[in-house]
Amino acid sequence: MTAATHSPLFSQVPDSADAVLEGLDPEQREVATSLRGPVCVLAGAGTGKTRAITHRIAYGVRAGILQPPSVLAVTFTNRAAGEMRGRLRQLGAHGVQARTFHSAALRQLQYFWPKAIGGAMPRLVDRKIQLVADAAAACRIRLDRGELRDVTAEIEWSKVTQTVPADYALAAAKAGREAPRDPAEIAQLYSVYEDLKRNRSVIDFEDVLLLTVAVLQDHPDVAEQVRAQYQHFVVDEYQDVSPLQQRLLELWLGDRDDLCVVGDASQTIYSFTGATPDHLLDFRVRHPGATVVKLVRDYRSTPQVVHLANGLLAQARGRAADHRLELVSQRPPGPEPVYTEYTDEPAEAEGAARRIRDLIASGVPASGIAVLFRTNAQSETYEQALADAGVPYQLRGAERFFDRPEVRKAGTALRAAARFGGNDSLLDDAVDLPSQVGAVLSAEGWTPQPPAGSGAVRERWESLAALVNLARDFAAARPGATLTDFVAELDERANAQHAPTVEGVTLASLHSAKGLEWDAVFLVGVAEGMMPITYARTDEQIEEERRLLYVGVTRAREHLYVSWSVSRSPGSRPSRRPSRFLDGLRPGSPGGPGRTGTGGSGGVERGLAAARVVAGAAGGAGAAPRRLRRTPARCRVCGRTLTDAGEMKLMRCEDCPSDMDEGLYERLRAWRAEQAGRSGQPAFCVFTDKTLVAIAEAVPDDERELARIPGVGMRKLRRYGTDVLAICAGREPGGEVGAD
Repeated sequence: MTAATHSPLFSQVPDSADAVLEGLDPEQREVATSLRGPVCVLAGAGTGKTRAITHRIAYGVRAGILQPPSVLAVTFTNRAAGEMRGRLRQLGAHGVQARTFHSAALRQLQYFWPKAIGGAMPRLVDRKIQLVADAAAACRIRLDRGELRDVTAEIEWSKVTQTVPADYALAAAKAGREAPRDPAEIAQLYSVYEDLKRNRSVIDFEDVLLLTVAVLQDHPDVAEQVRAQYQHFVVDEYQDVSPLQQRLLELWLGDRDDLCVVGDASQTIYSFTGATPDHLLDFRVRHPGATVVKLVRDYRSTPQVVHLANGLLAQARGRAADHRLELVSQRPPGPEPVYTEYTDEPAEAEGAARRIRDLIASGVPASGIAVLFRTNAQSETYEQALADAGVPYQLRGAERFFDRPEVRKAGTALRAAARFGGNDSLLDDAVDLPSQVGAVLSAEGWTPQPPAGSGAVRERWESLAALVNLARDFAAARPGATLTDFVAELDERANAQHAPTVEGVTLASLHSAKGLEWDAVFLVGVAEGMMPITYARTDEQIEEERRLLYVGVTRAREHLYVSWSVSRSPGSRPSRRPSRFLDGLRPGSPGGPGRTGTGGSGGVERGLAAARVVAGAAGGAGAAPRRLRRTPARCRVCGRTLTDAGEMKLMRCEDCPSDMDEGLYERLRAWRAEQAGRSGQPAFCVFTDKTLVAIAEAVPDDERELARIPGVGMRKLRRYGTDVLAICAGREPGGEVGAD
């Protein structure tokens, strides 16, 4: 597992400003040398955006144009910020601040709190879910673990979109969010949650941003002090900023425009957290004089992988798709992507494990292989399959590397050895830094050869081996480095959570794989109902699922395996179909690439005197009113207009993939037979087969959702609604059959 721009871990520091520019392509060089005014970098996957912006900062510093303390580079994860700081040090740009939005805001809030607010700053809570549970208890609302997580996410979304509790229901409806509980209940929980925080004198991570915004807005003297400190801003992953983060950025900037933003609308996959690509796409509108640089040379993936990635986006719709970038691979040709259909999920996992074992045998390191899935719940099957095949693996998003007990213990041992120096007997025969680290860690369980198997002993060995390998890389880059220097490097990495590579296959969700890359990627479970996920129903949600698959494809350097299974478990009825996103792309599939046209090629667009703003669908102020027309029924899968009554009942074409809950369908059929027997009428008089299929696909939660399904109607809703909703909720139907 490596960071998204494939480059050596350590390198020699360039000896001049001009040397910083060596090795950059023309567009990257344009980014690096455009140091004044607003700059927007549209960077496709694998095009070296981190390289471009770190060389930009380093060139400005080394040329004397930028003063290191005046530069603030902002990104979204501690790992990305740590990597950026490391690269800047390698380029000789010391003293530049590279932080996450939260880290930068927290630092400012802690510094200015006594002056702006007074007294002690409230304690920051790491996890808000316990506070949400306490709020639910105070409201006498019972929430299970899943509901607690969902309500917490709604509170986080509300805060980053600057929505107060009283406005939650309206804002959620306007944003098209499917609330996990009644919106009024969530608003109540949100309000009580805020009261509890005040009573306990604590704040959460969103409060850090909100309070920093408030301080900068309400205290002009504080805002001026911050602006005097920072005059030049760089924002990475700009497609992921929330309205609250954008507001903070605007306050940092003031009336200046020394801002460089970097992003790719086609990699917007966190809208559920409040992220929106609108700030990136509207950058030219807000800054008419901006320079726009497009990076499309893909240095990561082979032409075969890039062709599939471009094909996915060619079928996309929506505003982000209109600004997509057409990638051009810079690598030699490689193998074609492999598409495989399996009978069931365990067979799919076993097939992936066999192929992974073959790849490792052919020389691909285990750390260069990843299995990516849509939901974390899918990982268990692959953990078992890899363990059975004797393949070591690591779970991304599980315990952090520097928090592992063996790593903490190893750090303590290395620190002690560095302190005692020549008096430590472990170092008697060690002649260089790698052998010193190996000698110290041998007492902790490291051996030159890995242990057999893939259990806990192997996992501990992999952690220690990662430290030994890091020492080798560090010594190669700094020949005179001492054990003390290496310990300092570990401390820096621990603070940034910038972990070294662990030798094991990575298991990760597609969301957590963003920003990473591997030699071989297995995209598993790419079937309707999982990709796109069942609850993605609006056009915007479907397009985000497509972008998520695009992110998964573009993680692969050379080998790409795409698979799906036609049933969940051995022996169950095959009802799944490959994802619609693969239509026209995989061999033998129907359809073809959608459109071509507005995908951008690489290059530079100089700032314009003005930017043309395209009017929205509602028209301008003088737009004539339009007559309302009945919207034709369209397939919710492929979008084709429906005319057949049966298809209109299903809201999809007869031959389009179904995301039906098979178990629910069988329970509904059994219940229908019982109802028909009681009333002495044919089963279809209760509900037709197609209506039962529609119910099993929609899985309604309440009467309103059930009533929307064609074939239900108010009469049948009154007669059968209570029973049907009970079955959908997994309960036994128990209501009496009412009169017509």
